Amino acid sequence: MGGTFNPIHVGHMIIAQNALEDFGLSKVIFIPCAIPPHKDASPVLDAEHRKAMVLLAIEDSIFFEESDIELDREGPSYAIDTVRSLYDEYPEAEFFFIIGSDSLKELYLWKDIYSLLPLCKFITYSRPGYDVAELRESDICLDEPWPKRLLKGVHRGRHIEISSSDIRYRLAEGLNIQYIVPNPVGMYIYEHGLYGSGN
Repeated sequence: MGGTFNPIHVGHMIIAQNALEDFGLSKVIFIPCAIPPHKDASPVLDAEHRKAMVLLAIEDSIFFEESDIELDREGPSYAIDTVRSLYDEYPEAEFFFIIGSDSLKELYLWKDIYSLLPLCKFITYSRPGYDVAELRESDICLDEPWPKRLLKGVHRGRHIEISSSDIRYRLAEGLNIQYIVPNPVGMYIYEHGLYGSGN
């Protein structure tokens, strides 16, 4: 499960737990990206802080772990490079790529997407503003048979209307983020004055 995690929140945790249970996964690896290739990188917090918050969020779970695989690699964080590296590390593993429904519509923009798609099964969960019930094959701008196959991996799960951008807005406005992020993450944000929380 990759992402900027800027910051990680309970919505991320619920999606990871859904995937763990729905697909009988042995573990979920949270992979903070260094430089997101499809987002404006300017508002993304330093990797050191984002990694620290991920580690705090998952510290009580034996099924969740964090990987620096993208943080240790120079340049933009491309999924194809990450998945190939993971296969080098775990050659016998079966990989599932957990994404939000907003990313599903953008897969055609991903580097070497037609090389990536056969390497892992994509699991898609709803994100705020991107209801999976509204997704159609025509929304996925990829060659056949991938739109149909990808839609089979779409799940609503326990839908939580939380986004990292909303959390950043709340912090900038001096609003409470309790119950939206794991408690240790909230404490870390306030202790370090992140996202305007110390102003």
